Amino acid sequence: MNRILVIARNTFRETLRDKILYNLVFFALLMIGSAVLLGTLSMGEQGKIIKDIGLAGINLFGVLIAIFVGIGLVSKEIDKRTIYSIIAKPIRRSEFILGRYFGLVATLFVNTAIMAAGFSLTLIFSGGEMDLGLLKAIGLIGVELLVITAAAVMFSTFTTPVLSATFSLAFYVIGHLTDDLRVLGGKLQAGLTKGIWDGLYYTLPNLEYFNVKGRAVHGLVIEPMYLVSAVVYGAAYCAVVLVLACMIFQRREFK
Repeated sequence: MNRILVIARNTFRETLRDKILYNLVFFALLMIGSAVLLGTLSMGEQGKIIKDIGLAGINLFGVLIAIFVGIGLVSKEIDKRTIYSIIAKPIRRSEFILGRYFGLVATLFVNTAIMAAGFSLTLIFSGGEMDLGLLKAIGLIGVELLVITAAAVMFSTFTTPVLSATFSLAFYVIGHLTDDLRVLGGKLQAGLTKGIWDGLYYTLPNLEYFNVKGRAVHGLVIEPMYLVSAVVYGAAYCAVVLVLACMIFQRREFK
């Protein structure tokens, strides 16, 4: 456990020095701030527009950080040949993967907190406030980012950065379309195609399960049990993906 924490701490420091983080966070804050200007263009809907754009900005740029930083956590070590010195030490490959993952999770937490603070200031400036529903929505965005980060790290253990980014983006997009996969699979007759669609539905995560932005914007109640079930679902999916990532990386040969 100590080795995982050491790797996580070093990963956190390394990712904080990555310029892409500052660029993405800057554009996220700019997008959230621009919501005030867009809100003034609509009569009576300024508050909802600011909330909608703010939550969307946190989600979008959080996903970009998770993917484009996550895919480089392993590939950078391989490209720089430092992976050989790492695996030569008394460190298990699974500890290396988990340390990298938790280090990026810490980075995501800090960046999400910064974006949430910018979002809160934007709301206060426009005469609103950060209510409990918005905090719940941001919390579930964080759970979604944990799942996407786990997937990005897993893809980076066996393929190139370009393919890892492609797979991770596809994972995110299709994860929000799993309900459509279920509907499409239900319309197909029994056979190979139906089996493939059903397999995708049960294998890929239902990322829409974490999407409560619409309810938060319109002030609808988000039940505590729903939050608990979403967190448990996200944690279980992350655990499965990380186990797969450790197994893949354990079997990988470095030449």
